[in-house]
Amino acid sequence: MARYKDEQCRICRREGQKLFLKGSRCYTDKCSISRRNYAPGQNGQKKKKLSEYGTQLREKQKTKAYYGVSEKQFRKYFEMALTEKGITGEVLLQILESRLDNVVYRLGFGSSRAQSRMLITHGAFEVNGQKVDIPSYLVKAGDVISVREIRKDNGTIKANVEENIARPVPAWLEKDAEKLSGKVVRLAEREEIDLPVEEHLIVELYSK
Repeated sequence: MARYKDEQCRICRREGQKLFLKGSRCYTDKCSISRRNYAPGQNGQKKKKLSEYGTQLREKQKTKAYYGVSEKQFRKYFEMALTEKGITGEVLLQILESRLDNVVYRLGFGSSRAQSRMLITHGAFEVNGQKVDIPSYLVKAGDVISVREIRKDNGTIKANVEENIARPVPAWLEKDAEKLSGKVVRLAEREEIDLPVEEHLIVELYSK
């Protein structure tokens, strides 16, 4: 499945809540949810009652959009979660949080996950001293993520660090703003993931 390339704000409006897909814009009055808090389209303001399947599907679509992954990737992560110990839905979110593009965003080096993906593919980051340009790379506890030496003068990254200096970093990560690096202390726990989703509905959807 191709990556969604239409207006990102339409996704948030369809889900009826902010998914923070456009970085700093989402924190301002320019956010579409603040101005038009209803679904896009001609019939967007009409209330629709979803079926059980529809509710489960919306949770899955919301989660995919939040992390910016395709259906094929999402299904792969779900199958990975099935093989791990623990509650499948929570393990699924833990895996998604472990993606390098999400970690770069959580550390404040990218203004959004989409921008973080772009910076990674352009070779701006390294993991444990080795260049990694794959946004879907899954980090592990103990990994150190750093801006590469030749990219430390990157204006976009510098601006993001300054703008996000007060943005809290999750407890499962450590950040060194001066060295433009961060460390994965441990994998994320469910209560530390701020995604407003009922992951058990996704498990029910795939279990049919």
